[in-house]
Amino acid sequence: MSQTSVRTPESTGHGPTPVPATGAPAPGEVTVVDPKMLKRAVSAAALGNAMEWFDFGVYSYLAVTLGKVFFPTAGGATQLLATFGTFAAAFLIRPLGGLVFGPLGDRIGRQKVLATTMIMMAAGTFAIGLIPSYAAIGIWAPALLLLARMVQGFSTGGEYGGATTFIAEYAPDRRRGFLGSWLEFGTLVGYVAGAGLVTAMTTALDEPSLLSWGWRLPFLLAGPLGLIGLYLRMRLEETPAFRTLQQQAETAERQRPKSRLRDLLTRHRRALLLCMALVLVYNVTDYMLLSYLPTYLTAELGVGATRGLLVVIAAMVLMMAVNAPVGRLSDRIGRRPVLLAGCAGFLLLSVPALLVIRHGGPWGVLLGVGGLCLLLTCFTGTMPAALPALFPTHIRYGAMAVGFNVSVSLFGGTTPLAVTALIDATGNRMMPAYYMMAAAVIGLVAVRMMPESAGRPLPGSPPAVASDREARELVAAARGARSAG
Repeated sequence: MSQTSVRTPESTGHGPTPVPATGAPAPGEVTVVDPKMLKRAVSAAALGNAMEWFDFGVYSYLAVTLGKVFFPTAGGATQLLATFGTFAAAFLIRPLGGLVFGPLGDRIGRQKVLATTMIMMAAGTFAIGLIPSYAAIGIWAPALLLLARMVQGFSTGGEYGGATTFIAEYAPDRRRGFLGSWLEFGTLVGYVAGAGLVTAMTTALDEPSLLSWGWRLPFLLAGPLGLIGLYLRMRLEETPAFRTLQQQAETAERQRPKSRLRDLLTRHRRALLLCMALVLVYNVTDYMLLSYLPTYLTAELGVGATRGLLVVIAAMVLMMAVNAPVGRLSDRIGRRPVLLAGCAGFLLLSVPALLVIRHGGPWGVLLGVGGLCLLLTCFTGTMPAALPALFPTHIRYGAMAVGFNVSVSLFGGTTPLAVTALIDATGNRMMPAYYMMAAAVIGLVAVRMMPESAGRPLPGSPPAVASDREARELVAAARGARSAG
């Protein structure tokens, strides 16, 4: 990493790219990002996210099969509820993982914690593939499944907040949306890989083979994938923003994670609540469309399991093509306009889209699912850059870990379970649309209250640029502003 200099205010980070009217340039206050390290950072973070969501996708797409393996004594609806209950239980421990890994990442560094979460996440997923069935060991089978899911949930508590923080702190200010969007590209790759593998297995294997050994294969893949991800993350350097913070933090008191958590809950409470509200609309719609929808198509609408998976795979491939351009668009016009468009779209179009899915035949299913997934890219392409910009550097990892995971645990991961229960209780198959509309209302309020962060330095960090030329231009602009003042 190379650096040049410009005087910048660090207090807010919420104005335009800072160019003060007074003050002499100070050395080391513009970060010029190393492009090779930037690519490595984005790749390593995205791969970890891909592995995480490969597992979650596989678990969701195999929900019916896993119910028969681990809960064979329950009835059809109860079996599905038990499987999704285990899925949701892992999310309840995520805030605990966030409380441990988040402040730790602010104290010892992002890279070390992300390497640790990668190991734990791979181990938890791999372990699921080794658990004997209920027929073999009885009640211990679902108990071990729950334990493995808890390990996954605990490690995931430090994963997403750390990955978004890592990319945001490496990215140049003017490209943070575009580069952050690749984190969610990793999510989509994981989902598509998981869905593709499940589709191939359900097509190639008969039900007895799938129930006896076939379901294990996707989970056992986590072993080699985890080793690859660990290798990539161990080769990373710490983020420029964190290294700058370390250089500035000369007292031991400033490095204590307990004081950072207290600082988050007192001085940055508004930003934390905004983060949780944004994560709510982001994850309710995400889990609804990418995790729950295949089950909804099969269990509620009678669509064949393979066809339902292929529809969602096609929609995710479409999202992969659109996600990075949406991130780039947010760099040009701002995060808030893109997020507002997504919230308004879900509020106005969820009911029409679900009606088309239910009554429009095969092409209606494709049209409705594809349209909703395109709306989802307003979040997947923008949130990885918008959320870290709510917090200053010294508490960013911890704030992201706490705010993100509390919201996901309460609202995101429980979405399949809640919607399944609501449909079972009311008999109303439009519940997915109403659920997304309620989330969209909360999202609209949160986006209206959030500060715009596109093209601006992260709070508490100096400006970050992509080249020496851009740094010199920033220095010249600062000097010109000082002379004019």
